[in-house]
Amino acid sequence: MHPDGLEELPAAECLRLMATVPVGRVAYTRQAMPAVEPVNFALDSGMIVFRTDRGGKLAAAVRRAVVAFQADELDPVTRSGWSVTVVGLSEEVTVPGEIARLRRLSLEAWAPGNRDHFIRVTPEVVTGRRLHPARG
Repeated sequence: MHPDGLEELPAAECLRLMATVPVGRVAYTRQAMPAVEPVNFALDSGMIVFRTDRGGKLAAAVRRAVVAFQADELDPVTRSGWSVTVVGLSEEVTVPGEIARLRRLSLEAWAPGNRDHFIRVTPEVVTGRRLHPARG
């Protein structure tokens, strides 16, 4: 651990931590501008999976695109927590058998409307840091 309380995390620990929270943020490009959307998600064999509206802007923007995905857990009282960022290629899941399997993950979209479209992000770069509580 660094003396300032920041600890760089290995990729396996990053993915383990991500699996403990239900919501993350996907960062992508929309009309040549950066955009960030909160989504509830699950990890499936090390890949990030979330549901969206098939005809929505998010589904169109992340189709075969490089995206960043971030999740964290922070405690403002102790000023501690962790943050993980994953960069990877996103793709829509189109194989019926895969869709049926992903439906069994109990990944229900929090957003209203029909969210029957699955997006998968394959991690290529995984980074994370843990901030330990200040001493004293």
